[in-house]
Amino acid sequence: MKISVNDVELFTLTETQKRVIQNDISKDVFEEDMKRRLKYILMQKYDQSCARLKKEWEPKLVKAGAKSLPTDMDTFANLVFSRPEYKDRSARDLEDKNIVLKKPIDPIIDPLKVSLEI
Repeated sequence: MKISVNDVELFTLTETQKRVIQNDISKDVFEEDMKRRLKYILMQKYDQSCARLKKEWEPKLVKAGAKSLPTDMDTFANLVFSRPEYKDRSARDLEDKNIVLKKPIDPIIDPLKVSLEI
């Protein structure tokens, strides 16, 4: 089983690794279960990032005079991203001279294209 993102292979499960997992998960649902698990991991990261974005930006937007804030996360995020003072992680890191930039363990990939090859 090959796992790739944006056509870049990240890793491959060996046949032995696959069989070990299939000791717990039926072969009949193995592929779907692996996709479900990958989606869960990515959505968990997204949900955590949404919570941090809201925690940081709701007070800033209210202080800037926002009368109401969108409840839809995409709308809220795009509102934040459209602010001239918004800086993503890379921009914030570049501004801070004391931070040593390192390659992230889980790079942000946009648009995200995950594929499994069984």
